[in-house]
Amino acid sequence: MRTLPNEMIRVLAPFAPLFSDRVWQHAQALLAGAILAPGRRTVSSALRATGLDQGKQFHRYHRVLSHAKWSSLQASRVLLDLLVEALAPEGPLVVGIDETLERRQGKKIAAKGIYRDPVRSSHSHFVKTSALRWVCLTLLAEVPWACRVWALPFLSALAPSERYCRERGKRHKKITEWAWQMLLMVRRWQPHRQIVAVADGGGYASLKLLDRCRSLKKRPITFITRLRLDAALYEPSPQRKPRQMGRPRLKGSRLPNLSVMLEDPKTDWTPVTVSGWYGGEERAVEIVSQTAIWYSTGLPAVPLRWVLIRDPHEEFESQALLCTDLSADPERIISYFVRRWQMESTFQEVRQRLGFETQRHWSQTAIQRVAPALLALFSVVTLFADQKKARMPQAVQRAAWYGKCRPTFSDALALVRKELWAQQEATFYGSEKETETVKVSREFMERLTDVVCYAA
Repeated sequence: MRTLPNEMIRVLAPFAPLFSDRVWQHAQALLAGAILAPGRRTVSSALRATGLDQGKQFHRYHRVLSHAKWSSLQASRVLLDLLVEALAPEGPLVVGIDETLERRQGKKIAAKGIYRDPVRSSHSHFVKTSALRWVCLTLLAEVPWACRVWALPFLSALAPSERYCRERGKRHKKITEWAWQMLLMVRRWQPHRQIVAVADGGGYASLKLLDRCRSLKKRPITFITRLRLDAALYEPSPQRKPRQMGRPRLKGSRLPNLSVMLEDPKTDWTPVTVSGWYGGEERAVEIVSQTAIWYSTGLPAVPLRWVLIRDPHEEFESQALLCTDLSADPERIISYFVRRWQMESTFQEVRQRLGFETQRHWSQTAIQRVAPALLALFSVVTLFADQKKARMPQAVQRAAWYGKCRPTFSDALALVRKELWAQQEATFYGSEKETETVKVSREFMERLTDVVCYAA
């Protein structure tokens, strides 16, 4: 039985116990095909890319996704362990949480819904699309050979539409509930590490979610997200007097809104320089930070540290962040928050380079497996490239009009593809037909390989 290159086998070895021997061989072939195939990431295109399109037992590869018994949740745990060991062995684990859409249509795609398309919409133009909504957790870790933070997906969950749940008599779970369950799973997988969860958008600024994260008994989860400028903030509750009757107070007196502090000329702003701003550059901003109690009637009272940010050059709108760790440094809060922008880059790369949204399966089991697998493939390719990190600086594709000095995911994917093609004869089943040998120059072969490797 042919195998993958030795470096890739060492990376994939922890996944092998999750599969039977036969399914594991088929899964490796599908993985290699998904890396090599340009365009659509279907089982058929993967088999063509690996030279297995003439096999009579092709249906067995389809059954890996639709019928075979293996746990994608356990695979997510193994992938997280590998990512932590390779890229984040020390310090807090910074995880980003966000949702992305997989545009799908058809009557058999039951869990789909109608959502706002964030890629095609703007502030003045609203676009709706039929899609599956995936809540994705990524490890926001610095990749040394890329000299920047990458968002590496490791766990994804399908959040069905409200209509889908209503038609089947099920309770609809909000995005914040999915986020809590996924973060709790990571807390169980990494019980001894400090976890910092970063999210964008007002949807994750939920008092219930924040209270759950900070109220974990052993190791609470620090949560960082945006805060509304008109949020109701209060002073801490005063100490109870001796023999005082009644319930303990949840909050003290009301504090001015952050929008008022933003316009107040008496506000004491502190200039700071934030490294790793959007685009990887340093940015000079002005901040003010304090602690307060965020409370709304009928919901838990959550103590937090808020950070108000403004640009002295007025190039971006002022914004506020919150952190459930009251002792956190404001500059560290901002540096963690700006990491979450890398998630948008990852979602774009997965669509452009790994064929996300091009699959055509309709089996419910396959739907639950393929999209998370393609998202996780981004992280798997990164782990493969990390085995060849000494060659990454030479693998950067440069041009006279594009002075790129740091490797990107396209360079990592091209390097992994070259490794697969370099050992194609020992890796995949070759054709049994005899063909003529044509001699070509090494320069032409290298140029042809570069063009094919960088195909989307």
